Amino acid sequence: MSTLTHFDSAGRAAMVDVSSKDVTVRSATARARITMQPATLALIQSGTAKKGDVLGVARLAGIMAAKRTADLIPLCHPLPIDAVNLELTADPAGPAVEIAATVRTTGRTGVEMEALTAATIAALTVYDMCKSADRAMRIEAVRLTAKDGGKSGAFRQE
Repeated sequence: MSTLTHFDSAGRAAMVDVSSKDVTVRSATARARITMQPATLALIQSGTAKKGDVLGVARLAGIMAAKRTADLIPLCHPLPIDAVNLELTADPAGPAVEIAATVRTTGRTGVEMEALTAATIAALTVYDMCKSADRAMRIEAVRLTAKDGGKSGAFRQE
């Protein structure tokens, strides 16, 4: 019925059977951006936000989120995560915080959803920690920017 992988021949939602796939090293990078007022970015950079170290807490939240992706997205496989790296960078020209989340595993399926979840939750954490100072922040440009491993090979986009 559909060429989408998460539906069976009758059109019902189904988890993809990956048991016949080869175990390979796989990685994915996702990015997000949260724009804000210049004063909000200054609070983050100075470490004087009311709730504390915004970028440090957001980094931990992203790592934790990558590990919990299968609990949040119904048809995701629970995966053994080998590594999660989050980079949160202040961009005064934005003003914004740029987020890059890279996830690695050795398994039968990729970690794109884990990387996207990590980047998104890190951005949501920045919002949560700074909302008392700036409710107009915007989470933007959440996207997969790189994927390696598996049968489909490499993928790149900015």
